[in-house]
Formats: sequence, C-alpha cells, structure tokens
Amino acid sequence: MPEPTITEPDFFTVIGTQRAMRRLKPDPVPPEYIEKIIWAATRAPSGGNRQPWRFLVITDPDKRAEIARHYSEAWGAYTASGYGGTAGKQLSPEDADSNERVLRSSQYLADHLDEVPVHILVCTFSNPSVNAGIASGSSIYPAVQNLMLAARALGLGTALTTIHRQRQDEIRELLGIPDTVETAALIPVGWPMGRFGEGRRLPTSHVTYYDTWGEKRDAK
Repeated sequence: MPEPTITEPDFFTVIGTQRAMRRLKPDPVPPEYIEKIIWAATRAPSGGNRQPWRFLVITDPDKRAEIARHYSEAWGAYTASGYGGTAGKQLSPEDADSNERVLRSSQYLADHLDEVPVHILVCTFSNPSVNAGIASGSSIYPAVQNLMLAARALGLGTALTTIHRQRQDEIRELLGIPDTVETAALIPVGWPMGRFGEGRRLPTSHVTYYDTWGEKRDAK
C-alpha cells in the first residue's frame, strides 16, 4: 500500500492551521490515508498504556446516511433550544461574526454529513468507577487530537463532534456497538472545500497565569 502524501510537513504550522473543517467534498479518501491517521491516533499516551480506544470507520453509504439522520435531528434539537444563539449576549462585532460563521458551517455539516466519505467513530471502553467526571476523557481525546493533526498534515479536513451522543443508543444498534463502549467522538473526514488557516484564538498572555490564579507574568 502506498504511503500517503504529506502536504504540510512543519509541525507547528500543522498545529497553527488545524481547525474544524465542516465543509468537506464527497470525493473518496484512499484507505492508506485513513490507516495513517489512525496510526497517529494510536501513538497517543493513555493511562497505564491500556490503549482503551477503538476506531470504527464507516464508509457504507446507507450507514452514513442513517448516522447523518440522527445527527441532523440532534443538531436541530440543539439549535431549537437556543444553542449557539446570541440573544442576550454582549458580543463585539468580531465575536458575533465569528459565532455566525461557526453556526453556518455547523449547519452545513448537519445538512451534508451523509455526503462526507468517511465517518470515524472514536470509541472507548467505559469504566465509571475509574476517573469519573472530566478525567474520564484523559485517555481518549489525546488520540482524537493526534488523528486530527495527522489529517491536517495530509491535507484532510476533520471536525470533532459529539452531538451524535444524543442518539448514541440508536447508533450503537445501527453499528453493533456494545453497551459497554462509549462513542467519544464522531469525526467526519474528507477533502476540504475551503482552505486551512489560523483560527481565531485568544493570545497566550490572556489565558496563562503563574503560581497563583489570575497572576500574570510581568512584561519585560
């Protein structure tokens, strides 16, 4: 099997320009690309090196369509409840524009998920007695990020989504996933319609404290 072509070899450029790409072409993705990004995912650290992940790759058009139906319905329920809205929020024009663009791209994905050639369900074995709460994702989401960074290096677009979890039981039944397995993320994978670029992020000085909460380092 041929090696996939790396389109962005610089590590920090990959990090700086890897963002959610929700508008994806229906063009097929060669299997060696999928195998490569999953290989990258499995290089991530995990607690006790237990490697609790499994990657379910869905390319079957009928199953993708059914997943897309559940996703679209869950997304519709989210937006109907006010998710992503700006009512009552004091947003700068720049923030309001960014919010609107994210909502438009998210709606596009919900409307066209069935056309995305590859869905990857990142799964993990659930164990609520260990690392309950926020720590429960500590061994799966580094793998998710590795997968998405590798996809960026190969020119593939991805987005981290979890909305499908509102219909997790139905998706488990569709794909034969045991009840003891959690679907931590649904990642659409395809060739992006748009360009990669730096997403809007807060400066590090805004989000970094030293030794005490709220303490900033003096500028030199």
